[in-house]
Amino acid sequence: MTRLMEVEIFLPPWVVLPVFFGLLILSGKLIDLFSQRYLRRWAAHTAFKTDDLFLQSLIWSIHLWLVLIGLYVTVNAFELPARLVHFASQATFIGFVLTLIYLGSRFLILLIREYGSQYEPIRASTGLLENLTRAVVLLSGLMVILDSLDVSIAPLLTTLGIGSLAVALALQDTLANFFAGLYLLADRPIQVGDYIRLDTGDEGYVERIGWRSARIRTLLNNIVIIPNQKLSQSTITNYCLPDSCISLRMKIGVSYDSDPQLVERFLVDVAQEAVGSVEGLLGEPAPFARFIPGFSDFSLDFTLACQVRQFADQYHVQHELHKRIFERFKQEGIEIPFPIRTVYLKGITPASVTGQDGVKAVGSLDGSPDGQGERLIGERRPDG
Repeated sequence: MTRLMEVEIFLPPWVVLPVFFGLLILSGKLIDLFSQRYLRRWAAHTAFKTDDLFLQSLIWSIHLWLVLIGLYVTVNAFELPARLVHFASQATFIGFVLTLIYLGSRFLILLIREYGSQYEPIRASTGLLENLTRAVVLLSGLMVILDSLDVSIAPLLTTLGIGSLAVALALQDTLANFFAGLYLLADRPIQVGDYIRLDTGDEGYVERIGWRSARIRTLLNNIVIIPNQKLSQSTITNYCLPDSCISLRMKIGVSYDSDPQLVERFLVDVAQEAVGSVEGLLGEPAPFARFIPGFSDFSLDFTLACQVRQFADQYHVQHELHKRIFERFKQEGIEIPFPIRTVYLKGITPASVTGQDGVKAVGSLDGSPDGQGERLIGERRPDG
């Protein structure tokens, strides 16, 4: 008589076991046939690769489960010592748990790779996420295995807690940067490719956001490495939010003899004519000019406003518009003044006399007719 799966069969084990293993092999073949005909064909028609890879892992695990079932049945079919049977049962259970750990970690890692490749903030961190996933799943499985072996996990948890506290204190700065990196990835105030400026004055394109630091490439093609903690605490100006287009303001000064209406019209005409021929200059919203800031010491100052495609385009656009404005003003006879300042001193007579000894006298400061007031006198510095 053979006891198989809690069922007593009135046949000897050497007859029952070959039949049972034959059924296991047949089950494995049927699973392969079913998966090949239906599951794999269905997975091949989906847009994701995750299901194909996970299906391969699942079929491999099912074959291993069949082997474990065969081992368990073989041990229980013979009159073996209870201790050996108990050991085989525990080994079978541990084998099942290990395959579940493998399947769980495999499935989660495939998901991370599938969706991480589609999202730029996660793409650079998939390696660390995969390792964290493996560690969490493996730790959970080990807890289940230890509990099944009647091993108390309370001391282990206490030890892990104390060890974690010691590690946290030793790696305080590293952990601060790590969680700041998580915040940057979750909140996404900046993304790879954005042009940003920090309150420290550093600015450039975001090249990479890692778990400890971020890399910013300046316009001079240098890399600035900033710890995530400092980056998360900084005041950031993101020139790519809400979109990459920015407004360009150009200050233009002309002579006081110029007609403000004509200057405004010429500036707008030059900007509109440049749309389409100057790379990066946008036609919408339309360029416009304003008589702002207005009156300065030696010129009438206007502001030409236009839209450019992205932050770096402003330099090329300014370069082209300055050249075209200069040519247009030359054609229209509009003068661009030099910095000149005329100073009038009230009460000073215009007469001045310069003697041969280099002494220059200017009229009295107080304008008194008797000339008794203080006078401005400039003396030549003596030789030697």
